[in-house]
Amino acid sequence: MTNHTAEPKTTEPLAPHPVIPGYFESETERRDLVDKLFNESAPHYDHINRGMSLGTGHRYRRMALRRARLRRGMSLLDVGCGTGVIAGHARKIVGETGKVVGVDPSEGMLAVARAEGRIDSSHVAMAESLPIDDETFDMVTMGYALRHVDNLHTAFKEYHRVLRPGGTVVILEITPPRSKLAFHFLKAYLRIVVPTLTRVTTRSQSAQELMSYYWETIEHCVPPMSIMEAMEATGFEQVHRHTELGVFSEYTGRKAFER
Repeated sequence: MTNHTAEPKTTEPLAPHPVIPGYFESETERRDLVDKLFNESAPHYDHINRGMSLGTGHRYRRMALRRARLRRGMSLLDVGCGTGVIAGHARKIVGETGKVVGVDPSEGMLAVARAEGRIDSSHVAMAESLPIDDETFDMVTMGYALRHVDNLHTAFKEYHRVLRPGGTVVILEITPPRSKLAFHFLKAYLRIVVPTLTRVTTRSQSAQELMSYYWETIEHCVPPMSIMEAMEATGFEQVHRHTELGVFSEYTGRKAFER
């Protein structure tokens, strides 16, 4: 899917998922819940991430950055960076001449990213309001956090704004598989197995709740076509979705050069 119009279109607000009963009843409650769960789970998040991905998550992230043609000397903004897992791989690729900046609403997550040396600098901020100057970065990434933004169109407009002409956006997400058998397997794994093991290994109720909520946002997330259409509507060209194992979605788009 490609949009040849350089100027973003007028768009209506698009939430990544509807209200999820049992977790929140309003947007304010959702933001309070997400902030609480991520802040309290920050010390355990890397451990949870390694276990949940069965050790394959790091390789996949590296490959996604390589596919997007991240290179030495480039500048990258990782939005919703969490503890900086993607940012850490990007830092190794761009080298000393490059720059990696992290943005996340959770100070607890950013503290881990800074302590691990995965980012050069950071901002506590939302994707919909980035404290970044126009046309600053060569690449913008977001890994498994798109489901936590308030408005996809507003977030994508911000990504487009901070990218330099010719820059690339890379968004990694988990998409429920089409196969019923695979869907129920993934649901059981992410809704039951992962939260249970998280509670046993971390003894953190918030970490357990975060992983239960993780699946709910995946199951109720808008379909891939809606995400791609939102990217196109906010000015991105060459919008593409690459998938791995029918579950891992990798959305990319390009900001056009000035004409």
